[in-house]
Parts: sequence; C-alpha cells; structure tokens
Amino acid sequence: MRIDRLIQALLPHDDKFFNLFDKLSTTILEGADTLRTLPSLPKSERETTVMKIQGIERKADTITHEIFTELNSTFVTPLDREDIHVLASAMDDVIDLIDGSANRFFLYKIKKNSADIQRLTEIVYQCAIEIQRGVLLITDTRRAEELRKILHKINQYENDADTIFDQAIAELFEKESDAIELIKTKEVLVTLETATDKCEDVANVLESIMIKNA
Repeated sequence: MRIDRLIQALLPHDDKFFNLFDKLSTTILEGADTLRTLPSLPKSERETTVMKIQGIERKADTITHEIFTELNSTFVTPLDREDIHVLASAMDDVIDLIDGSANRFFLYKIKKNSADIQRLTEIVYQCAIEIQRGVLLITDTRRAEELRKILHKINQYENDADTIFDQAIAELFEKESDAIELIKTKEVLVTLETATDKCEDVANVLESIMIKNA
C-alpha cells in the first residue's frame, strides 16, 4: 500500500463525499427519467417538463458546487482529491447534456416523436441507472466484480447509442426534405448522443478509482 493511502486509511474522515455523490447520481437519474417522457408529450405539455428538467439541473449544480467546496475545505478525503474533482465534473456534464437535450427539443419545436430520439433518451436513462449503482460501489473492494459489470453495461449502452445515432443521421439525410427540420433534428440527436458519451466518461472515472483502490 502506498504511504499516502495508508495515512489516508488511518486518519478519520466522514462519508460526506459519498453522500453527495449519491445525491448527484440520484439527481441525474431524475433528470434522465424526466427527459425520456419528453418526446411523446403533446406540445402543450413540453414546456412544463423542460422547466422541471432545468430545475433538476440547477439542483445538480448546487450539489456539484457543494462537492467542490467540501474538497477545498477538507484535509483528509476518502478518495484522491483529483478523482473526486474529475468524477463530480463528469457527472455534472451528464446532467448538463440532459438539460441541453430537453432545451433543444423544446426550443426547436421538433414536430414529431422520432423513434430514434426516443431510443436515445431511453439509453441515457439506462446509463443513469447504472451510474447511480456504480457510484455506491466505488469504495467497496469486495464488490469490484459487480462494479465491473455495471461499467461494462454503460460502455455497451454507449456503443448502442453510437449505432442508433449513425443510422438515424443516415436516415435523416435520406428522408428529410426540409433542410431546417433536418438541422434541428440532427442537433437534438447530437446532444443526446453526446450525453451517452459523457455517461461513458463517468464509467471511465469510476473504473480508474476502482483500480486505484483495489
């Protein structure tokens, strides 16, 4: 064991960071769950849902800020300081992209419920479920194999999103004759696909933490 890790293990510290990460992952899941309802809603109900997601994103920002504040004021941390910062930033990116996807869908007045948009929102939601599960396991070395399976799921979801995105863009260019509608729909698809990329970034950070603490 490295000397800094030994010292860290011997000195007292509380679970405030893990509690904050749990709150942040729960907020991401709430945002993703709300996002997946958006494509099938009538236009009259979209604004309320988008405003709800904006509120969730602001809540996530508050939690992220609290993590950074605690990081700056805590002498002994349960994980490497850099890992805490990188994980919080990566998780914040996910909720930012969820919010961005919802905003674009509403502001661009997407006319119809695209099956591909719906499928991508479902993948973001599934990734959020696994992120929440993974965050709870990062310090439990006895459950490393369970965490590996979770991270593998997120990676697979991201691969699925890439396939859906590529096929959706190809079909969009083939079938959409309205250039403006094409651009608007493409922007929503890009933002959703990027959200799955950010979920994979979270998985990569969790994997790095798992390896360091093995």
